[in-house]
Amino acid sequence: MYQPTRRQFLTQTAAATAGLLSISPRLPAQESEKPAQLSIARWKLPTEPPEEEIGRMAVRLTEQALVNLGGMTRFVKRGDVVWIKPNIGFDRGPKFGANSNPDVIATLVRLCFDAGAKKVRVGDNSCYGSQKAYPASGIEGPVKAVGGEIVYLEPARFKLMKVGGERIREWLVSQDMIESDVMINAPIAKRHAMTNVSLCFKNYMGVVDGPRSEWHSDMPTCLTDIAAFMKPRITVLDAVRTLLKNGPLGMALSDTKLTGVVAAGTDIVGLEAFGAELLGQDPSKGKTMALAQQRGLGQIAYRNFPLREQELT
Repeated sequence: MYQPTRRQFLTQTAAATAGLLSISPRLPAQESEKPAQLSIARWKLPTEPPEEEIGRMAVRLTEQALVNLGGMTRFVKRGDVVWIKPNIGFDRGPKFGANSNPDVIATLVRLCFDAGAKKVRVGDNSCYGSQKAYPASGIEGPVKAVGGEIVYLEPARFKLMKVGGERIREWLVSQDMIESDVMINAPIAKRHAMTNVSLCFKNYMGVVDGPRSEWHSDMPTCLTDIAAFMKPRITVLDAVRTLLKNGPLGMALSDTKLTGVVAAGTDIVGLEAFGAELLGQDPSKGKTMALAQQRGLGQIAYRNFPLREQELT
């Protein structure tokens, strides 16, 4: 059974640089010395920014979200093999908001190498099949350009593992993801016809194979089971664009909104709650979040965390 270790924090980076961080006014002064559990980088959106500016800002937002969390060296050490798990489930281009933003993912790859990673692999068990979804997503080129490896997952590399959940006792899980030293969960924020939202928990469906449709009868419990098994250490939520209608696939560009946010956190429940709010939902009504909180995976009330927020212009 997979039992990942929890490394001690390695190094604090330039997150303490004077004037770089914006500390949430809701935090007591004495809390500001604690490592952040949640970091939010926002873009003060101009009117109708050009597409190239959106790409540049996606890079800056991702960099700042990680700096404000303590830097990638908090999670990745020299020689590590890292797996970045985006949402690359659908045959849709970046503007549709169905898959994680290519610039966000490529920036995470680069930051992992900067922290000393030996290899950085990127892959997802796509709903539409990787041969269709990967090229359409726009992720493959930027990842390769910064030295990352795009992995087309093979069924033979999924192994039956003891998940030990309330509903999922055993399941086929990607051996390559499990054997990585560090896994970064990197979903996009979007609405979903079945689960209402598709965020941090839903993205973990891409680490498994087999008859995933069986999860539909009790999705909150199944998602909590797989998240508890994966023991998330860091999640990076892409909300550069958010899909507000016809999710998880998206039918038209008008279904999306340019939101201009990237958030990162060590508490998957709190980050899920923040993402739900971005999508106009009440986190207190989220069944998966409530169940995950009951099982000790995190806290919905993320404003009580050591928190960093910053707006970029």
